[in-house]
Amino acid sequence: MKIVQLKKTNDSSWEYLSKDINLIKPLVLVLGNRYLLESTTIYDEVKSLFPDGHFVFGSTSGDITSNTVDDKSITITAVEFERTEFIIKTSNVLSSDLDSYKTGVNLLKQFPKEGLKYVFVLSEGSFINGSELTKGMNASVFNNILITGGLCGDAARFEKTVAGYNENPKSGEIIAIGFYGKSFEASFSIYGGWTPFGPERIVTKSENNVLYELDSQPALDLYKKYLGEKSKELPAAALLYPLNVKSTEEKQSFVRTILNINEEKNTMILAGDIPEGSQVQLMMTNVDNIANASERAARQALELRNSKPQLALLVSCIGRKLVLDQRVEEEIEEVVAVVGDNTTICGFYSYGEIAPFHGENNCQLHNQTMTITLISE
Repeated sequence: MKIVQLKKTNDSSWEYLSKDINLIKPLVLVLGNRYLLESTTIYDEVKSLFPDGHFVFGSTSGDITSNTVDDKSITITAVEFERTEFIIKTSNVLSSDLDSYKTGVNLLKQFPKEGLKYVFVLSEGSFINGSELTKGMNASVFNNILITGGLCGDAARFEKTVAGYNENPKSGEIIAIGFYGKSFEASFSIYGGWTPFGPERIVTKSENNVLYELDSQPALDLYKKYLGEKSKELPAAALLYPLNVKSTEEKQSFVRTILNINEEKNTMILAGDIPEGSQVQLMMTNVDNIANASERAARQALELRNSKPQLALLVSCIGRKLVLDQRVEEEIEEVVAVVGDNTTICGFYSYGEIAPFHGENNCQLHNQTMTITLISE
C-alpha cells in the first residue's frame, strides 16, 4: 500500500504532507470544508494531481490527519493498493423519495458478493435518516461484512453537506467503497466517553428522529429546564448535552445528538431514530474523557488485528470537537500514540458515525463517538 497526502486552505497551493510518489489508479479521498468543495473546478483540480485516480469527495466538520484538525481546508489522501481491488457505488437520497431505508438497501445490493471484505460509507448528512440508512444496508449485507463510515458535515453550520464520486460534489449523494482481496484486513472499534446524568425519562411520543414527549410532557420544555441558562444557546448548546438512549430493540444503549429544535411544535430533531418506549438520559463529558475514549477505541481496534495497520480511517463527532475546542488535536494524538507513526491517519468530524457496536456485526448510526477503522493488505 502506497499513500500520499496533501492539504490546501482557501486559494493556497497544495502542500504535500508526505513524500510525493507516483501512484497508479489510486483511491483518492478528498475531505474538507464545504465551501471549498463547492468550487466548480475542484474535480478538475484534483484530477490533475492524480489523472487515473478514483475520486471520492465529502464535506466535513473538520478534516483529520496525524498533524492537524482543520475545518478551513481540504485534505487529500490518495491510496494505491497492491493486492486489493475496490469498487465504488453511489446512490442519491433525493432520487429515492427521501426513503433512507430503500437507499441503504439499493446501495449495498450493487456490490458483487464474492470476495467482499469491507465497505466504507460516506453519506450526505444534512437530511438523511442515518438510522434507516444503516438498517437498509444491514438488510442487504451478507456474511457479516464490516460496514463503517460516517455522515458528511458542514462545520457547526448545519446548512447543507455535499459529496460526490468522480464529479463535483453535490447534495444528497451517498458513496460506498467495497474492498476485495484475500490479504485485505480491516478492524474497527468505537467509543464515546460520555457520562449519563439526571433522571431517566420514557419516550412517550416520537416519530422516526423527531422527539415530541418525555413522560407525557413536551420534550423540549423538559430539555430546556435541565439546561437552565444554556437553553438560550440552543440549538448549538444541544451538541454538548446529547441523549443516552436505552431501547428494547438494541442490546446496548446508544447516543443521539440533537441537531435542531422546533419551538412552534415544541419538538427536538435528532440525528437518528429514537423509538417510543425507550428510556433517555442527558449526557455530558470533558476533554480528558474524550481523549481517553479515543485511546481506548484505538487499542480495541488494534487488538483485533493480525497485521500492523497501514491506514487508519477516523470518524469523530462534531459534538466532541466542540467540547475539545482548542484542544481538539488531543484525541487524534491519542490515536497516533497507539497505532504508531507509520500508520497514515485520514478522517473527519461528522454529523453521525456508522459502525457496529463493539463485538457485534450489524452497523448502526452513532453520535458522539470516535469510530476507528484500521486497514492493511
